[in-house]
Amino acid sequence: MATAASRDIKDFVFEWEGKDRNGKQVRGELRASGENQVQATLRRQGVFPTKIKKRRMRAGKKIKARDLAIFTRQLATMMKAGVPLLQSFDIVGRGNPNPSVTKLLNDIRMDVETGTSLSAAFRKYPMYFDNLYCNLVEAGEAAGILEQLLDRLATYMEKTEAIKSKIRSALMYPISVIVVAFVVVTVIMIFVIPAFKQVFTSFGADLPAPTLFVIAMSEFFVTYWWLIFGVIGGGFYFFMQAWKRSEKVQMFMDRLLLKIPIFGPLIEKAVIARWTRTLSTMFAAGVPLVEALDSVGGASGNSVYSMATQRIQQEVSTGTSLTAAMGNANIFPSMVLQMTAIGEESGALDHMLGKAADFYEAEVDEMVAGLSSLMEPIIIVFLGVIIGGIVVSMYLPIFKLGQVV
Repeated sequence: MATAASRDIKDFVFEWEGKDRNGKQVRGELRASGENQVQATLRRQGVFPTKIKKRRMRAGKKIKARDLAIFTRQLATMMKAGVPLLQSFDIVGRGNPNPSVTKLLNDIRMDVETGTSLSAAFRKYPMYFDNLYCNLVEAGEAAGILEQLLDRLATYMEKTEAIKSKIRSALMYPISVIVVAFVVVTVIMIFVIPAFKQVFTSFGADLPAPTLFVIAMSEFFVTYWWLIFGVIGGGFYFFMQAWKRSEKVQMFMDRLLLKIPIFGPLIEKAVIARWTRTLSTMFAAGVPLVEALDSVGGASGNSVYSMATQRIQQEVSTGTSLTAAMGNANIFPSMVLQMTAIGEESGALDHMLGKAADFYEAEVDEMVAGLSSLMEPIIIVFLGVIIGGIVVSMYLPIFKLGQVV
């Protein structure tokens, strides 16, 4: 209870100046709940403070996976250079531009300073450090090669973030164009078409069917624009919430994403690259295969592969080879199965899985580059059909009127 109560106390960062036992001027920073605590801490360290000032903390941004990848790389570099762990945390925390990351690192540093192992300190923040991260750090602490595993972990996180970034960039272009097209069509329907309608009413002649259809759509937009935007916005919000929280919706969407044209193969290759990269990293760190598979499924980012990994883990735990278990899952290409088989036979499973991950990461790069050039003509045709169809429909009566004259 006392520990929980102390965690609820809000800490601040204080900048201090003072003199040590030799009378030398010193300064620094300290996280504490108040000035009294700062003074007591400094006196225990043999420092006599002359100035203590609370530092204003900017509002912190959300901590992203990229922030954690950068932190891991910096920590690995510091430790490889021989900088002590606590000092490394202090240096990395001060240099981070995101106050939320600084606070997180300071909290972890305080836990480590009180005798908690680094992996146990990380496990207190599962929102940021998953089982894979904590297991690798724990394996590094046990084997005395923490800096090597942090370096391997940083490489893994950087490659994973690179794949995610490429997938996002491939999807962002068509999505943004669709959104812009919807906005343009809405503006035309609400403001432009009614002006044409008034002109056509003065003609007193029958309008072509395409024109009547566009005018009817415009009248619907003008009358129910609030309903259209409400249904689209609300439907998108509830769909995203269901996708996050419902396992059935996640499974359905993950299966659908793997089957959709053009983007399905790209997502599949990215998932396989992450799956093989994760297993390679875990196995190379000395984590037993059955335990390593615990983290691999979730790290793949696709529930289809996550459930298949659970079945693979069960089969491997009963004595089945990894290659046979992966083959029974029917979701891995023959190349991955062959490289896994070679790795098992030669005792270099981590190396072969790493090579497979390199291959599929390169495939993702090529597909993203190809999609960028492929999507441009498709999007131009899409916009031409939508916008051009509306324009032609509204000008048909004018063309007919010109023929009559």
